[in-house]
Amino acid sequence: MRFKRYADSPLKKKARRGFRGYPIASVNYYGPDDKRASKVAVSVVAFDGAEPIMKRLFTEDSDARTDQAITFEVLRFIQEHGAKSVAMMNRIIGCPHEEGIDYPDGEVCPQCPFWAYRDRWTGEVIQ
Repeated sequence: MRFKRYADSPLKKKARRGFRGYPIASVNYYGPDDKRASKVAVSVVAFDGAEPIMKRLFTEDSDARTDQAITFEVLRFIQEHGAKSVAMMNRIIGCPHEEGIDYPDGEVCPQCPFWAYRDRWTGEVIQ
């Protein structure tokens, strides 16, 4: 008999459990390319239709997905807000810079050319 090997991350373990009700937390990773996450955005929604409470964490020298200090902060934020469910993607989903804040609306990020013409959900080039 073969056993499935899952990641040892307590964050991934919480996400594997699936939907267990509200409040629900969402964890998303962003980076200059699809190899290193430099930002993690965590949000908690208390009930269906509620405004999310959000926290953003950044790292310059490590990958946010494997950084223990960042994972600890994410877990603390989730526990602080009593999230019963955790949803997260298993990949980096885009540029860490925010449209309208770090660069003008409707334009591509000048600092992250990797994401300029790439679908953030599939990772495929669209143009």
